[in-house]
Formats: sequence, C-alpha cells, structure tokens
Amino acid sequence: MSQRTAIVTGAGIGLGRATALALAEANYHVIVTDILDDEGAQVVAEIQKCGLSAEFHHVDVTNTEAVNRVLTDVLDRFVTLEALVLNAGIARTLPLSSLEDADWDQTLDVNLKGMMRVFRASLPGLLEADKSSVVCISSIVGAVLGWSEHIPYVASKGGVMGLVRSAALEFASKGIRVNGIAPGVIRSAQTLDPINSLGEEGLAAFAQTVPLGRVGNPEDIADVAVFLLSDKARYLTGQVIAVDGGTTVSL
Repeated sequence: MSQRTAIVTGAGIGLGRATALALAEANYHVIVTDILDDEGAQVVAEIQKCGLSAEFHHVDVTNTEAVNRVLTDVLDRFVTLEALVLNAGIARTLPLSSLEDADWDQTLDVNLKGMMRVFRASLPGLLEADKSSVVCISSIVGAVLGWSEHIPYVASKGGVMGLVRSAALEFASKGIRVNGIAPGVIRSAQTLDPINSLGEEGLAAFAQTVPLGRVGNPEDIADVAVFLLSDKARYLTGQVIAVDGGTTVSL
C-alpha cells in the first residue's frame, strides 16, 4: 500500500493523539498539529519509534495566517492530502448568567471557526488527491444532547454537524467525503478536569449509566475515524456517527 498523507489537529493529547497513532499504523504519513509543542513532539517520537512516519507542526487554529502558512508548507511538499481529522477543541464551564462575549468568542473560534480555517486551507491537497476524506469531531452534546453551563461548547459542536452536512454536499462531486464523529464521554484530559468537565468521580458515576458499562477510551474514537477515512466507508458521507457506548439510544 502506498503511503498517504493525513493531518490531525489537536493531536498532542487525548482523541487526537490516539487518532494520529492509529493513522500512522494504517500507513499514513501523519502531520501532527497542536499548540502543545512538547506533547505533539512526543506523539511524533512514539510514531517514529515504531518505524512509522510523522512530523509535528505548531498550529493555533485561531490564527488564520499561521494555519495558512503551515498548510502551504505541507502541501508544497506532499501535494496531495488524503485524510484530514479536525479535532482541536476546548470546553469550559461558562454559566450564561456570567458569560462574557470574549469567552463565547474564544470557544466558537477554536471549536468551529478553527475547524473551518484548517479545512479551507487543506482544500488544495484534498482536491488534488484521487480520493480524500475529512472527519470532524463533534460531540453527543450538541449533536443530540445539551450540557448545562456549557452553552458555547454545545453550540459549537452543534455547528460542527452543520459544517459536516453542508461540506459533504459541496464537495461530493469533487471526490471528497466529509463525515463526523460525536463522541460520548471519553476518558481524556478534558473530561478528567473536575472544574470544566466531570473529573474522575464524575466519570466513574457516568460509567454506570452507559449501556456498554464503561466510559470510552480515545482509541474507541480513533478506530472509527480510521474507518471513516478509509475506502471501507467509500459510500458514506454527510453523516455524524455517535460513538457513545449506547448513551444516546438509552435515554
């Protein structure tokens, strides 16, 4: 199998890290991007230690000029881009009564507009590839559920669904498939934060409500992303798949 090129945003930790590792194992050259330089470099080191291929680039998805600069460099060297995983995101507890405009703007700028920036800058490479695929990370909150005191996050993740469906239609005739994943509760640095998410005790309690009996692991999402990016999902576009252990169908 000839090597293909993949970009993963927010790939230094959590879901992004697991997806970068899984794509490397699937014989992609993985462009690992994040604002977390040490963590991103460590992911590349892990991949290379296994004899696989990756490189790291610092990318702040809120900076249009920086996004365009990195993508121009990558596409000048690789020309085609077969896979794009748009994962970078933030979540903060922000009650509406004290929500500042700047907090709303920051969340939407990272989670939704940042996704658009990288997608837009990646288009020349996606269009140049014979077959290319994009996976956008949403959430079951926003896609299906709400989340008290997290209105900006939920709004941004709901927006991701609209992006997926509209982009799927816009680029279907050009050979680009666009799908999304709506993870349920996944054990990660984000969900382990007791201030802005569930914390360890909250995760343990939530696990008791999941039909499959546990919260997810980053690898549970990564494996679905690899499937969606592969030719095995060749007739699938415009879909947002809930990967949540049965949470949303049990409500």
